[in-house]
Amino acid sequence: MRLTLLGTGTSFGVPQIGCDCGVCTSTDPKDRRTRTAAIVQQRGSTILIDTPPELRLQLLGAGVREVDACLYTHEHADHVGGIDDLRVFSLRRSRPLPVYAGAETLEFLRSSYRYIFDESTPVHEGTSKPRLALQELESGVPLAIEGIDVLPLAFEHGHSGVLGFRFGPVAYVTDIKRVPAAAMEQLRDLEILVLNALWWRPHPTHLSIPEAIATAQELGARRTFLTHLSHETGHAELTARLPAGIEPAYDGLTVEVDA
Repeated sequence: MRLTLLGTGTSFGVPQIGCDCGVCTSTDPKDRRTRTAAIVQQRGSTILIDTPPELRLQLLGAGVREVDACLYTHEHADHVGGIDDLRVFSLRRSRPLPVYAGAETLEFLRSSYRYIFDESTPVHEGTSKPRLALQELESGVPLAIEGIDVLPLAFEHGHSGVLGFRFGPVAYVTDIKRVPAAAMEQLRDLEILVLNALWWRPHPTHLSIPEAIATAQELGARRTFLTHLSHETGHAELTARLPAGIEPAYDGLTVEVDA
């Protein structure tokens, strides 16, 4: 199984517009963080997680030519804003591209992108739109998506919920504030954990870096990568300050594990 982190930045992205801080002006390519997304590949199938605004550029940069399904963590703009970039994949298929999300996110997609999902709106001759088949995910109920085993797990994210995903020995969990006990048990014995960690100070809806470290150490994955990072901490500085087994993620990071 191969996991590629397409984007690892917070909703502002890094560099942040109008900011001259050391991270935003850094020449280290690992300090350039687009909005958060990932792909999981196994047995010839590719699953995309989220469609941030930079999705087209992320996929080109990672050399991704096909996507077989898309999972959404939640409906915030930095995670759904690039949905139209799914159009190229759906047009290459004989059937709509399957898109999976929780009930709240599905309702948001239907209402916010009516040009895609309102069947009463015709497509003008010579034009196109994404052909997507929405399917609801239920937390704790495993399923096989394009031959890849997926376990959706529910987490708290402010006033809304967010889904994380376990793919065998790999788990991808972003935009959460805490891991409830039930999900904690579902995240044991991991090879790879991807976990959000916004910055060093507390935040009301995201794990801080200290909270993410404590969570990662409790879960005990062989390797943990911190994502959804802000411009307050550069890659080199964060690498030096993190304990063994926990690393900052960066755009384009790829890891492979047996599954």
